[in-house]
Amino acid sequence: MLHTAEIEYDAATAVSQGRRERQEDAVAADFPAGTGTGFAVLADGMGGHAAGDIASRIVVTEVFSELKLQAGDPAALEQAIGAVLQQAANGADACLGEYASHRPQARGMGATLLAPVLFCDRLYWISAGDSPLYLFREGSLIRLNADHSMASELDGLVAEGRMDAAEAASHPDRHCVTSVLTGAGIPRIDCRSAPLRLQAGDIVLAASDGLQFLPEAEIAAVLAAECLSPSARIGAVLMQRLEALNAPEQDNAALCVIKPFDARAADPEPAQPAPPQPETAAPRPRAGRRIVTLLASATWRSAPAASQNKTDAPV
Repeated sequence: MLHTAEIEYDAATAVSQGRRERQEDAVAADFPAGTGTGFAVLADGMGGHAAGDIASRIVVTEVFSELKLQAGDPAALEQAIGAVLQQAANGADACLGEYASHRPQARGMGATLLAPVLFCDRLYWISAGDSPLYLFREGSLIRLNADHSMASELDGLVAEGRMDAAEAASHPDRHCVTSVLTGAGIPRIDCRSAPLRLQAGDIVLAASDGLQFLPEAEIAAVLAAECLSPSARIGAVLMQRLEALNAPEQDNAALCVIKPFDARAADPEPAQPAPPQPETAAPRPRAGRRIVTLLASATWRSAPAASQNKTDAPV
């Protein structure tokens, strides 16, 4: 059981360009030492040459800045977390609209948003779009946030018996998202303003949909096999699995792995061998400290010149 007064976090981010022409995912995390609080912000840009890469950076920058501004008083921030998260999302959306209004070439830009916020053992989040927030607990991988995509809606119709499974699987709009930040208001927001309580051994995984080229069963298997490893290694192994797929249409991928642990433990994580990829491994967490590691972007070899733009588009 986690003791809320002594919780620290081992958190790490990782990004990969996949086989796309540009990196349209952005992620940032902040877990200050000794506070027992922290947050991550992730955005998956869309629009291709209509500045999807800029859209994701605007969203991450604006939401991160708002949360950081409020983080000096954690008790007050948690008390108003729902309103603060909504305000941050709306502010980021307004910034996108302002940017695009002065640049015709940027019209059509947009980005998903996913921001988990932690206060000791209490998890909140806001999301718009299809970027998944997972909880790995006792061997099971659970998606926590809503999936704002046509795929989710079509699968719901299949479950209700209102659509044939084969028709849903081949639907031409299956990969469209139904809610993103575009500067014109956010159609749907999933905002968790009541806490989800974390337990000892839980792993929180925020990701863009590029990670979902891996089946959820494989993601769960990695987390189960590496549950005692530092977050940096877990992120590196997940990215290696994506690269091993060698999928021609591999999308950008970004993630943040967050592991809460009891800082009173003498040694929260046993020593682990260095990750097999050539990235520098982060040191294992030590009692009373938090580790936030930024892994360098991995570049795919021999990326094809054609078919680079993200196919997701708001509907």
